Amino acid sequence: MTDSSEKSSGARPTRSEVYGEAGRWLAAWSIRVVAVAAMLFVFAWLIAEFWTVLLPILMALLLCTVLWPPVRWLRDRGFPPALATISVLVFALAVLGGIIGAIAPSVGNQSQQIADSAVAGVRQIQVWVQGPPLNLQDEQISRFVNSITQKLQSSAESIATGVFTGVSAAGSAVVAVVMVGMLTFFFLKDGDKFLPWMRRHSGTPVADHLVELLSRIWATLGGFIRTQALVSLIDAVFIGIGLVILDVPLAAALAVITFLGGFIPIVGAFVAGALAVVVALVTNGFTTALLVLLIVIAVQQLEGNVLSPMLQSKSMNLHPVVVLLAVAFGGTQFGIIGAFLAVPVAAALAVLFRYLGELVDEKTGETPPPEPVKPPKASLKDRLFGRNPAPAPGSKAGAGGGDTPPDGDSGSAAQG
Repeated sequence: MTDSSEKSSGARPTRSEVYGEAGRWLAAWSIRVVAVAAMLFVFAWLIAEFWTVLLPILMALLLCTVLWPPVRWLRDRGFPPALATISVLVFALAVLGGIIGAIAPSVGNQSQQIADSAVAGVRQIQVWVQGPPLNLQDEQISRFVNSITQKLQSSAESIATGVFTGVSAAGSAVVAVVMVGMLTFFFLKDGDKFLPWMRRHSGTPVADHLVELLSRIWATLGGFIRTQALVSLIDAVFIGIGLVILDVPLAAALAVITFLGGFIPIVGAFVAGALAVVVALVTNGFTTALLVLLIVIAVQQLEGNVLSPMLQSKSMNLHPVVVLLAVAFGGTQFGIIGAFLAVPVAAALAVLFRYLGELVDEKTGETPPPEPVKPPKASLKDRLFGRNPAPAPGSKAGAGGGDTPPDGDSGSAAQG
């Protein structure tokens, strides 16, 4: 009996038992995946339902990341919280009003010039399509214009509805702007009391994790917004100088649009640059538009290869593919606002996942593998003479360079 029980205990499982265990594992994880998907669906539904409340909060938080350093500087020098906040907000509004006041006259004076140039451009296009290779006749062009006119007239009701919707949306936008301003004031005035309040009411150990996570997200968002503002400012200054030198109308307005577009990575710079090229093409001709295109490409290359990697590597630490997908998803779901908020939200989620990874590593006792050391680049002189570059610190090669033999060879050489 003892031998038979030992054999049965040491016997391998049958095929049906293996399939049953795999099926139970798959079923358990399928239930977990369905539960997580249901939670995400409910979470997305709640965001959509409360979007009119969440949007002013998110915009106010992003403004606070920019305005908090000067508010803190004033408070450290004895200013009361309310006075420091009001002073910074008034100064920010004065700067914004000064920028708008500086570019408004040029927009008003040069808008007629751009309209006339656009009409002339349309006439040139009409002359071009009448010649080879299209060879369109006046009747064909007239039919095309009439079809567009009839389409617009047939959809007049929807256009009128859109106008009224736009008016109501403008009223909602005014209310949202006022709400963002008020929330920004209260966040800057009393925001430093939030973490102690949350620590007091949430209790340990949840409070420690929440405080650490929110502190990291705040630091990441602040670094991203300030860094992006600096990069966008440099882009706007260089492109604006190029537009002024080439005598392109609305140079100041296009520079401001470039600055604002810089806050939507990848897509914003492309749209702002395309708008500058179109204005130059309509007003100054093909040669000026080509020069503007070259300036925009040069500045964006400077931003993508020098400024952004150097300034944003510590503030965001997101791969460009993640940035592009986040902007595409946010723009598709929520329009321009979604494209603007996509990268900060992606950066916050990245901080969350990194923190969860640290907690898992701490619980399991595992440590992530170190990043591989990149070998040093060979200089032009070394490449010409066929010499290997010096080994990177921490590599297996010894201090003598790449010609050091392996241990076994060195030992045999020493014995010889």
